Amino acid sequence: MGYKSLFLKTLGVYLVSSFTINAQVIQFERFYDETLAQASYIIANDKNEAIVIDPKRDIDTYLEYAKKNGLTIKYVTETHIHADYLSGAPELAKATQANLLLSNEGGPNWQYAFDHQPLKDQQIIQLGNVELKVMHTPGHTPESLTFLVKNTNKPNDPIKAITGDFIFVGDVGRPDLLEKAAGQKGSQYEGAYQLFTSLNQFIKLPKNTEIWPGHGAGSFCGKSLSNIPQSTLEQEMATSPAFQYLNDKDAFTKFILDGQPEPPKYFAVMKQWNKSVRPLLIEMPKTKKLSMTELENAIKNNVLVIDARKKEDVAKGFIPGSLHIEGGKSFATFVGSLVGYNNQIILVGNENQIEDLQRKLIRIGMDNIYGYISDVNELNGLKTSNIITAEEVQQLMKDKNVQLVDVRTATEYASGHIKGFENITLNSLEINATKIRKDAPVIIHCQSGVRSAMAYSILEKLGYTNILNYSGSINDWNSKKLPLMK
Repeated sequence: MGYKSLFLKTLGVYLVSSFTINAQVIQFERFYDETLAQASYIIANDKNEAIVIDPKRDIDTYLEYAKKNGLTIKYVTETHIHADYLSGAPELAKATQANLLLSNEGGPNWQYAFDHQPLKDQQIIQLGNVELKVMHTPGHTPESLTFLVKNTNKPNDPIKAITGDFIFVGDVGRPDLLEKAAGQKGSQYEGAYQLFTSLNQFIKLPKNTEIWPGHGAGSFCGKSLSNIPQSTLEQEMATSPAFQYLNDKDAFTKFILDGQPEPPKYFAVMKQWNKSVRPLLIEMPKTKKLSMTELENAIKNNVLVIDARKKEDVAKGFIPGSLHIEGGKSFATFVGSLVGYNNQIILVGNENQIEDLQRKLIRIGMDNIYGYISDVNELNGLKTSNIITAEEVQQLMKDKNVQLVDVRTATEYASGHIKGFENITLNSLEINATKIRKDAPVIIHCQSGVRSAMAYSILEKLGYTNILNYSGSINDWNSKKLPLMK
């Protein structure tokens, strides 16, 4: 094989889901990153030649798998220009000297600016006994492709459709991201009409066609994705709500545009970077552990501190002006929603957590990490959070001077909220901070306390001094059988 592993090791919760089908004839593997709910695929022929579809940016996952299984990666491709993560396709193609195959559909605004081999509708990628037919399936994005995979040695086997963000299990790709995330006015209706047409073409395929999507539950690329990894066309036609509107374009458009979640802010950046020439991250950078002097000097120079510890630990003592984003599965999504790409970052977390946090950040292109610290207790001047209970909330609500803020999404708020609380979503909190008075107490809450802890840090950084965090939030309120309004 002979690849040098360009990354040190795989950390975090990037899972290799084994879906190997008769390894002597065709090898088919799904890789799933729970942090971004993102799936990628390796497909290999009977001569151990492989194609990788939709790789993430830390490419050691694929290099190690190929080495272990004696595969030569000949082709690297992707289903579309991604909005939710920075594609690893250019990195993987360079590392393996593979041919980079990318969509040439969608018109002049959707062309890749770097060297690649263009793919068009109905084109065939032949990899020995593995045949991939290109199907142009616009709607989610104008250039989107689906790959229809066949084993030519077994022509009666079901087609495996690698659908990217076109069709999910239980859902279809949202057509409004170009408008809501990238500001292209009116594009959501054009996308919805294209999606309607693409789906009506797709349902002409054999009903046993297997659907292998690019995302699962937790992704912002749809509104009701399942956590089931794979489905069939027959199953989706019978159970997926969007498929029930394929005889009425207007009804389909209304259904598909209604209730889509608010996209993270970073999506617009990814959409541009994924089609542009950019520096490639071929080797995992080392993150430096900072001395207290280096930390203090960096803070004086406005380097952003992101505290990734548990909310309970942060409440006991945090660096003033730091941004708290708990380092769980959604860490990268929250960072991409709350932090601009022009920021240099210092991470606060446990020693064994830092590489995992860094990997999560590089998957969305957040590479500008100055260093990290693991123990804030060595610092002077730490602050603590003001945490209150449901009983205290009820007492404080009687005071008309107390401002009440629910930082959940608009959909969550509409489903049931505490009377008197105004909805200012976490993602919009900073730009809407003028709605919150600095001369009176403000109570904040969310669903479980994770987002309200982040909101607390945003307001503290903006100079608010009388913040009260109802950390138990709606889950605690419900457990006490207290009333909600709809």
